[in-house]
Amino acid sequence: MSGRHPFQELTSDFAPDRRRRIDAIKRDLLARMPLHELRRARALTQQELAERLKVSQPAVAKMEQRADVYVSSLRSYVEAVGGQLKIVAEFPEGEVAITNFSQIDDEVP
Repeated sequence: MSGRHPFQELTSDFAPDRRRRIDAIKRDLLARMPLHELRRARALTQQELAERLKVSQPAVAKMEQRADVYVSSLRSYVEAVGGQLKIVAEFPEGEVAITNFSQIDDEVP
């Protein structure tokens, strides 16, 4: 016997409260995904993404490692992996979607 068990089998006896805590942690981790993990989750290599963005593979690697990225670059990256960028400000009273970044490329002459 290899000693391996399916993950589902290993977690089948978790109490409902523990399962809810684990599910909340999973949702939080998925909601806070770095760019390189987002790309990998979409089953794309840096080279494939570079071709979509019409940049070099090293440029994609550099973008994924930067802490400070232009909104337009981030939007292009997200769109290239099949998503849509939304910028939301969170306040104690609620969330506000910031919209003035959405059409910036269309306004530039």
